Amino acid sequence: MLSGQAIGVVDLEAMLPPGRLIRADEGEGKVSLWLSSTTPSAALWAAIYRLRDRTGLWPLLLKPLAHDSELRPWESGELFPEMFSSPHIHDHQNLLETWWQEYTDTGSDDDKLSEDERLAVTAPYGRRWPGPAPSMTSRGEPDSFAIGYAEHLTDRLSSLRLGLAAAEQGSDALVSIGWSGPLNHTNDTGEIASVVRGWEDRFGARVVGAGFSDLYLSVSAPPSTDEEALRLAAEHFAFCPDNIWQNTNPATLTSYARGLIGLNAWEFWWD
Repeated sequence: MLSGQAIGVVDLEAMLPPGRLIRADEGEGKVSLWLSSTTPSAALWAAIYRLRDRTGLWPLLLKPLAHDSELRPWESGELFPEMFSSPHIHDHQNLLETWWQEYTDTGSDDDKLSEDERLAVTAPYGRRWPGPAPSMTSRGEPDSFAIGYAEHLTDRLSSLRLGLAAAEQGSDALVSIGWSGPLNHTNDTGEIASVVRGWEDRFGARVVGAGFSDLYLSVSAPPSTDEEALRLAAEHFAFCPDNIWQNTNPATLTSYARGLIGLNAWEFWWD
């Protein structure tokens, strides 16, 4: 559990801006995270990130819902740390395959796509799960890319807050704070975290931040070829189909995959 005592480790408390512990709405109000009252600098995020092995705290750049005075879901406590399973109990590849099968099912009419239109989205694979993308060559230290991406996010987003989660890895932090951003995709963030954990190992991914329904990852080993990118795009579709259905034009794997080549940050949004 996150505590005032834990925050004081290695004099971390002296580094922090004003903030407070946030208790979840659920159950007996378990502490979910420490949340800053002001927008953090990238330098502060980086300093705390470098200390994570000593403090046991993972820093997150947290984006509240747009134009919301309660800074939902962070300040409002719409967090569910006791609701989700552990990422460690899942097989992330089985999860991806199961989700792929669900979203390529031509019997589904949730988005009113015809059979041909639905199969065109995931061409050349159609309904066939292509299997996991291969591990890729790192272009540098994952920590360097994480710190660089934090600088990019703080420059781009003006309403961020700093969150501290009791977790050794970013994937675990998503469960530790009780983040429910992909609720319309899966009601168990432990499943999402399991996939992210696999990406931490295979692609040098690091969780840098999250929003109400957004996830921000840095990546040190992105795809470098069309074939690698297309295989990875299939994983992204299974993980977050809205990235392709709603945020890619045209809404196809091949179009989405082109943007993954050499890309050192992955952003996801669930409707």
